[in-house]
Amino acid sequence: MPFDGPERAAPTRRLVVTVTALTARIRTLLESNHGEVWVEGELANCRLWKTGHLYFTLRDDRAQLKGVMYRSAVRHQRFTPEDGLRVVARGRISVYEPKGEYQLVCEHLQPQGQGALQLAFEQLKRTLEEEGLLDAARKRTLPVLPRRIGVVTSLDGAAIRDILHVLTRRHPTVQVLISATRVQGEGAAGAIARALDRVADEAGVDVVIVGRGGGSLEDLWAFNEAEVARAIAGCRVPVISAVGHETDVTISDLVADVRAPTPSAAAELVVAGRDELRDRVDRFLARLRAGLGDRLRHGRAALQQLDRRPGLAGWRAWLAGRGRHAAELTHALRASVRTPVGRDGRRLQNARLALEAREPGRR
Repeated sequence: MPFDGPERAAPTRRLVVTVTALTARIRTLLESNHGEVWVEGELANCRLWKTGHLYFTLRDDRAQLKGVMYRSAVRHQRFTPEDGLRVVARGRISVYEPKGEYQLVCEHLQPQGQGALQLAFEQLKRTLEEEGLLDAARKRTLPVLPRRIGVVTSLDGAAIRDILHVLTRRHPTVQVLISATRVQGEGAAGAIARALDRVADEAGVDVVIVGRGGGSLEDLWAFNEAEVARAIAGCRVPVISAVGHETDVTISDLVADVRAPTPSAAAELVVAGRDELRDRVDRFLARLRAGLGDRLRHGRAALQQLDRRPGLAGWRAWLAGRGRHAAELTHALRASVRTPVGRDGRRLQNARLALEAREPGRR
């Protein structure tokens, strides 16, 4: 029997798949075995593209995970994701087949250690500070006697009733122009900004009150949006912000020229009562008298100092002497003019008499 070597087993049929097919299988396995997941880590490489999609990396000490948040989800984020923030991300695992990478499709980001709203507040405040919009130097004073007052608020809340009640009681003849708007909910920030622009453009408006009554942080949030802050900063007349209660502090309070703890307090600030006006007038007159008195005292002191200077010790006598000399010159000038005039006048009179004597009818 010839030796043909060891008997070989019948070859098994190998399953060969394409890269696309394998990647699709992996994607199916990952997505079917992982529904909604919550992942904590530190944000890195945050990039907001022109499409409105946010791309980032979520990492810890040993691993990293790429993530994407699509535009529809980005719109609902209250804070701006930025590198270095520790967050909890909610989403689902998927595979980006063109690159063969698995990633987290994120639907929501929640900062660790503080709430999203508080973080958004601090981020916007920092931005406005860098732009100089919170500087005390840009704050304007309120008019003493406004003729027309603009009010930006909701017609349904207690704020408008409180404002009108105080204004009517303290200054019954003042004109009030109400620019009604929504003050909470999606789109409220844009509505408030537009209402403020409308009323500020009205002729004769001297000052504007913008605000609302109390509520939760979420209810007041429209007054923490950049759109409202920039509308207040760009208003052509002074703005009083009156949002919520005394303990509520919003971005609009920080940007406005004056912050009032409540809407009623805003009305009291913008229109002074009779007694307060009388006190203001008295204080103004007192300052005016004091200022004039100071100027007179300074003037006298300056003259006395001038009189004591060695080179000008006899300035009063010198001025008096020059005055007498000027008077003497004036008198001499008048006399020199009168003498020829008188002499010529007598000559004319004599000539007239001589002519009359020669007329035939007078003989």
